[in-house]
Amino acid sequence: MSVATARGPADRKAGRTGRRPRYGQYALELVMIAVALVFLFPVYALITLAMKDPRQIAESPLSLPSPPTFGNFGDAWSSASLGPALLNSTVITVVSLLLLIVVGSTGAYYLARCARGLGYGLYILFLLGIVLPFQLGMIPLYKLVDDLGWLGTYQGMVLFYTGIQLPFTVFLYTGFIRALPQDYAQAALIDGCNHRQAFTRIVFPLLRPITGTVIILNAVFIWNDFFTPLLYLGGSDKETVPVGIFAFVGQYVSDYGLVFAGLVLAALPILIVFVVLQRYVIKGFAGGLKG
Repeated sequence: MSVATARGPADRKAGRTGRRPRYGQYALELVMIAVALVFLFPVYALITLAMKDPRQIAESPLSLPSPPTFGNFGDAWSSASLGPALLNSTVITVVSLLLLIVVGSTGAYYLARCARGLGYGLYILFLLGIVLPFQLGMIPLYKLVDDLGWLGTYQGMVLFYTGIQLPFTVFLYTGFIRALPQDYAQAALIDGCNHRQAFTRIVFPLLRPITGTVIILNAVFIWNDFFTPLLYLGGSDKETVPVGIFAFVGQYVSDYGLVFAGLVLAALPILIVFVVLQRYVIKGFAGGLKG
């Protein structure tokens, strides 16, 4: 009896099943391609409109530029003073991130390891800071910054962003620290280190993944925020990139070619940071959720 005739009905059925096209997988791939196109369409529109003159935008806003106009980038850079605006955004974002990392990580270490009942209560208090919208306190916060004489200054914006983003930062750090083994820090304490030394020398180097997540999420929020800089820095020489780009939008006339060119220039720095730190984002966020 040959091998082909010796195969039973079950074997022949399995062979037919193995050769059958996996329509479910193909459908899923088509859905994912469609979703990717939906997410890529705003990027296409942004780049396309940035390389068109007003006539091309009025005639066919979503078609390919013919010919492309790269002069919008130079005009946007000079007209909106994007050089000083980028410097202002960089200073505010970097200083705010440094404070958030230092204060958030040390506070989370205390909440996760050094206190039990009190630490849990304070942790819940920080979570309330995530739930409550910061817009509820805009008027008192504005009055506080005005009383301090910090309107139109870097320190006013840094104080605002540090306070607003601290609950979310503590939440991420606390979950990640709770998921870390306590053996290393306890060994350092047994060897004579205090909690500050154990944190700075042992625990904090282990927080690299979640620190990358903290940097990316907070940097995107601070860099792209428009309302707060407009309120606190409007009319001063400390205006950030979103406020500078807003100068191209008027009540009756708007140069959208310069607007989108400015948006492309403004997105490049934060995009570079994201590409560098992207491998830490999901890893650090997943570690925080696991904790």
